[in-house]
Amino acid sequence: MLEEQMMRAALQEAEKARELGEVPIGAVVVLDKQIIGRGYNRREIEQNPLLHAECIAIQEAAEQIGSWRLVDCELYVTLEPCPMCAGAILQSRISRVIYGTRDPKAGCVGSLMNLLQDTRFNHQTEVIENVLQEECSQILKDFFQEIRRKKKLEKRMALDK
Repeated sequence: MLEEQMMRAALQEAEKARELGEVPIGAVVVLDKQIIGRGYNRREIEQNPLLHAECIAIQEAAEQIGSWRLVDCELYVTLEPCPMCAGAILQSRISRVIYGTRDPKAGCVGSLMNLLQDTRFNHQTEVIENVLQEECSQILKDFFQEIRRKKKLEKRMALDK
């Protein structure tokens, strides 16, 4: 199934972020069943709050086709987009967003609100959720568990000194 194949490509991007110590979120932009943009979180290593996976993939896709209008494109992302990324999706006119798992703290494509299907905007985007939900959720859970484990170990080592 194409949706699962493309979400696996987004998960590969998320793995790149994880290897760099970034929150493991990945995204790909697809046009005519071909990936034209890829991205993974780079906020920490670049110290830039704008460098979310979705924004990087959207920028690469726009450069690839030579237009900011990504009308016939789909965005696959491992985690539900935040307000900034939902805005970028609307502004780029992406036709469909497919995401892996919800973000109850910052998701703006169904969790806290649904910016992509708000009829007050001049563009709406089709949304499909929970594609490879288990894998998309697990990579995040594992990442944050590892961070907590490391902090606990550091605290214990500091007390032992």
